[in-house]
Amino acid sequence: MQYFLAIDIGASSGRHILGSIENDRIVLEEVYRFENGVYSKNGHLCWDCEKLFENILSGMARCTEIGKVPTSLGIDTWGVDFALLDENNRLIGDTVAYRDSRTDGYPDKLRTELGEDFAYARTGIAENVFNTVFQLCALRDHAPEQLKRAKHFLMIPDYFNFLLTGKMANEYTDASTTGLLDAEKRDWDRDLLEKLGLPTDIFKTPQMPATKLGRLLPEISERVGFDCEVILPASHDTGSAVVSLPAESRCVYISSGTWSLIGIESDRPVTTRESRLSGLTNEGGFGGKIRYLKNIMGLWMIQSIRREYEKKYSFAELSNMAREIKKPAMIDANDNRFLAPASMIDEIKAACRDLGQPIPETPGELAAVVYHGLARCYRDAIEQIEAISGEKYLSVNIMGGGCQDTYLNELTEAYTGRKVYAGPVEATACGNLLVQMIADGKLSGIEDARALIRRTFVK
Repeated sequence: MQYFLAIDIGASSGRHILGSIENDRIVLEEVYRFENGVYSKNGHLCWDCEKLFENILSGMARCTEIGKVPTSLGIDTWGVDFALLDENNRLIGDTVAYRDSRTDGYPDKLRTELGEDFAYARTGIAENVFNTVFQLCALRDHAPEQLKRAKHFLMIPDYFNFLLTGKMANEYTDASTTGLLDAEKRDWDRDLLEKLGLPTDIFKTPQMPATKLGRLLPEISERVGFDCEVILPASHDTGSAVVSLPAESRCVYISSGTWSLIGIESDRPVTTRESRLSGLTNEGGFGGKIRYLKNIMGLWMIQSIRREYEKKYSFAELSNMAREIKKPAMIDANDNRFLAPASMIDEIKAACRDLGQPIPETPGELAAVVYHGLARCYRDAIEQIEAISGEKYLSVNIMGGGCQDTYLNELTEAYTGRKVYAGPVEATACGNLLVQMIADGKLSGIEDARALIRRTFVK
């Protein structure tokens, strides 16, 4: 049996999933899982990349322990965050997380520096406060010595790939989330970098998914007990999820998890003023495609509520309690105030108070506010996409862990007036594995890959 290994790392957890093809179906086996999360360091919210890499190696070693050595592996993570390396390839500073407040005010600051539409017209990336471009400009203004020392810029999965292989590369789908890539050329916008006063020589030509990066370093191979090829999947987790989109006809997808990414797949970016004002973004996809989408706060809000109740309630229990609330307060679930509040519960109550809405008190009322707010955001985003694209979309395919929340699926169908299909649950890991299989020649291309997903998951 031939195995491929997807290392899928999210904001709250990571997992190693082995994939194989048996009886013309894709078979998944989770062999290792670990926790992730931000922590406070030097006044910022950061990722513990050293701990994450140790878990990457431990999960790889687990494959040896169970006697299922992969032909290749691929790593995907969230977008926008990065590592800077010096001339000796050592990490500079901390790997600060996107929920950190260092970028507060930077969207307005850059519009003042560059003009209202300048950056969006080139990159097509929505002005989300956490974007890489704003993080780098914050370093430019407050820690310029870090940028002066930097010789290499690597996104988080790029950095882990370097630690595994000794090879440096910027993968296209993840690079596209930075707000620094020319959307048409699929390459770094050197002119924009210069105008922002950012170094231009630390960025490497973006490599497309299915690129073979190299084999494991000898010391890594010895540690984990095997050698294999490291493949660049769609390193951005949503990019990988969209690879596994099962729909044959045109539909809107929602990659549902900590974030909800709602959008369509397109051949060309849309970089008009109308698109910018709608908050829509153009991120890279497999084969140079564009994921034209909107970032919506997602189940992060439910996760935060559950955590504040000290995990007294399961996600299913919160969902069932929310179902009992018939007329919840209505809020904008995509308001930046919910990005990283000290207390999600207090912030939701404050938002309701500010809007003159009833104040939710019970866990069910709080969850209902979030669920209805998310479904309404989905409806609004679909209407914006249709208005700008000129196309009508009759169905919604919800993928990822969030597709298991049947109540949110029902609300999405009710608010959008469109048929909702759910699955695959492990969309990101599946997409990661599919790209590896394409690189290996086991699958002929994206259509072959999606046909495999339909045979496996669509009843």
